[in-house]
Amino acid sequence: MNLLLASRSATRRRMLEAAGVPFALADAALDEEAAKAGLAAAGFEPRDMAEMLAEMKAKSVAGGGALVLGADQVLELDDGAMLSKAGSRAEALAQLRRLSGRTHQLHSAAVIVEHGQRIWGGTESVSLDVRPLGDAFLTFYLDHEYEAVRWNVGSYRVEGMGAQLFDAIRGSHFAVLGLPLLPLLAYLRSRGLLES
Repeated sequence: MNLLLASRSATRRRMLEAAGVPFALADAALDEEAAKAGLAAAGFEPRDMAEMLAEMKAKSVAGGGALVLGADQVLELDDGAMLSKAGSRAEALAQLRRLSGRTHQLHSAAVIVEHGQRIWGGTESVSLDVRPLGDAFLTFYLDHEYEAVRWNVGSYRVEGMGAQLFDAIRGSHFAVLGLPLLPLLAYLRSRGLLES
């Protein structure tokens, strides 16, 4: 039995590789922004939206007999609003200003599909306290990190300089990076893809 990862995220790939999970890459044929807009219009809460987007990604791949893993993250502000990926450096700066001095939730979901049917799913939520951020720091940060964070929701990553954005992070480090990794590994062991 094979595992296909329906994600373009290099961080998710590195996490699975580091954990010793054998997998191949598969391109998810999903317009994420359109899917997210449709789910928001249907009234999905941010945590449920993350899991549904992960499922939609997995189901968009023709996996044959393989298990297909889809994953997604949704960033929920303390007022319930959601942020998407910034479309430009100016939008990234605006997002970071909006996060400054506030707490937000990052919902990381993974879903496994087999023969087109969902067979497993898990979501972990992490609470992140962003310290008050000055414009001089934000300019410095984006000068160094923009190319690495331009595809990240919230325009940050906790690796490297991104650690300087936060006062506190409560929850799984793996979930911040994009996967509920420990529950996923437990499921893969139960299916015999990993040694138990």
